[in-house]
Amino acid sequence: MQPQTRPPHTVRIAAVLSVLFVVLLALVAARWGPLTGADRDGVVPLHRIALDHPGLTQTNRVLTDWIWDPWTMRALTAVIVLWLLLRRERTPALWVVVTAAAGTALQQGVKALLDRPRPHWANPVDSAHYAAFPSGHALTATVTFGLLLWMLKLHAAPALWQRLATAVAAVSVLGVGFTRLYLGVHWPTDILGGWLLGAALVAWAVATYPVIHRGERKSSSDGRVRP
Repeated sequence: MQPQTRPPHTVRIAAVLSVLFVVLLALVAARWGPLTGADRDGVVPLHRIALDHPGLTQTNRVLTDWIWDPWTMRALTAVIVLWLLLRRERTPALWVVVTAAAGTALQQGVKALLDRPRPHWANPVDSAHYAAFPSGHALTATVTFGLLLWMLKLHAAPALWQRLATAVAAVSVLGVGFTRLYLGVHWPTDILGGWLLGAALVAWAVATYPVIHRGERKSSSDGRVRP
């Protein structure tokens, strides 16, 4: 493992993702007409399909409520943390916890600040609580799988494992976004906001972790902090 290194341009990527999220947040808060229209155009056809195909709708409920539910993602995060602690890698474990907690805090904070209504249907196929933007499902899946892929890369996992994990991550992150749209509980920009904020958090974690790790190693070598 070489935790002192990081992928090139990580800070730039994190900054770009953050700026994109802030721009999207501003447009959503301003209720910009073209964006609002695009949101409605994106969910109305899917709602019609959901009403006409109850079997497919039930499958999407199972996926969103069990497979890709935020609590399932948090359980996966807990497994990652436990694995790191068993390896006595306290700094990576702490950084995973901090990033995941920051994602939850930012998500709830933005939801409370913006208080965006969810789509309203005369004949809903599912329900959800709290404000709409950003999607908690999309953000949590993005953060969880982003951290998983980072840990695999950090520990130089076999290429096959990394490819399989990347495939599962892509299907899960995209899939959970689709289920939330299909079930009519989010606007497309809610999903996009969750993806952007989640990806930005992971990128900042990757960018700043080497600095924290170097500080820990320096303190440890000076005898001030136990390894």
